[in-house]
Amino acid sequence: MRPRTLDEYAGQDHLLAPGRPLRQALEQGALHSMIFWGPPGVGKTTLARLLASLVDAHFVTLSAVLAGVKDIRAAVDEARQQQARSGRRTILFVDEVHRFNKAQQDAFLPYVEDGTLVFIGATTENPSFELNNALLSRARVYLLKSLDAQALSTLLQRALTDPERGLGELQLSIEPAAQQMLLEAADGDGRRLLNLLETAADLLQPGDCLGVALLAELLGEGRRRFDKGGEAFYDQMSALHKSVRGSNPDATLYWFARMLDGGCDPLYIARRVVRMASEDVGNADPRALTLALNAWDVQERLGSPEGELAIAQALVYLACAPKSNAVYMAFKAAMRDVAEQPSHEPPLHLRNAPTKLMKELGYSQGYRYAHDKPEAYAAGEDYFPEQLEPRQYYQPVPRGLELKIAQKLEHLRVLDAASSNQRRSSP
Repeated sequence: MRPRTLDEYAGQDHLLAPGRPLRQALEQGALHSMIFWGPPGVGKTTLARLLASLVDAHFVTLSAVLAGVKDIRAAVDEARQQQARSGRRTILFVDEVHRFNKAQQDAFLPYVEDGTLVFIGATTENPSFELNNALLSRARVYLLKSLDAQALSTLLQRALTDPERGLGELQLSIEPAAQQMLLEAADGDGRRLLNLLETAADLLQPGDCLGVALLAELLGEGRRRFDKGGEAFYDQMSALHKSVRGSNPDATLYWFARMLDGGCDPLYIARRVVRMASEDVGNADPRALTLALNAWDVQERLGSPEGELAIAQALVYLACAPKSNAVYMAFKAAMRDVAEQPSHEPPLHLRNAPTKLMKELGYSQGYRYAHDKPEAYAAGEDYFPEQLEPRQYYQPVPRGLELKIAQKLEHLRVLDAASSNQRRSSP
């Protein structure tokens, strides 16, 4: 059922609709090296084959899972022979190109550079992280999206009615409810759609109607597409985190359910919830961190599915809690200062003096014990290194408990100012 023309190609209208730049370039024969980045079953390989057909180019395909440098060199030799015999260009299509290591990616760069090969790579992973900069600079990246319901419906109807390449000779039909179930089960993956349809057709007689009961039996407990170490994993984790940060408990629960449905380890999510509690709630509501740690503990003690409810409780609490990243930003600023500044020594009055020698050297001399002072605060004391101007890393936000913290710190600054004025006015 692979389409043989661009007009038969389903989906990716943002790239291939009439008038779009990629389609115009292809129709004009202006072929260039490119990388197709998208989830499985959206037509990356098919599109590469179509491009080769459109520009009458020789097509060589390699799988990065199985191929090595030797195979790349063989493809280069084949391309040179084609050029010498017929003058045709060669498209080298590398599926799962992110699985090539740096040496393998570098192996075909000179031949892309001198025009021996037009390179097209397909990947399900983010090229920014998985591909060399040298390769990325020589190829344009095109993002292919999951197939929507309309594109999947088009594929389904073609497969059912095409007598040459599809199931048309069987004259099968499908119940509307079963069709909707099939489209949902495909989850944007055209290959999965056609595989499910073919499996169902094997269990039917010519002229039969595919119903919900048979399809439900075939689908079983199949999960959505979710790669525990891939792009979908990190995208959904990011969506979960940002829903919490954005104070949307409903979206938070949706992304949590999506990750569980895809097979994500709940303990991984529990660990990330603890991070959210510190990074995005912080001292605006310190109870959030305790609740997050408790949820982690419940998941370890009870496992799934009981522990998942505790994680859901923590996530909803974090989403609804007042937000503050003040500690997060303060910590980053302090780390930046430490990295950029010399290794300043602690002031002598802040050093411990457990021995007579250290006392004679001035260690701890002049230190004022805060608990002996009014309000347990040694007003005017400087706790920074002598070579470093005092900093104010921590800026509480006007939300939650940090409202009170800000008031307390402002009161202490007033005491510091009064102490400083008193010292200046003393003879």
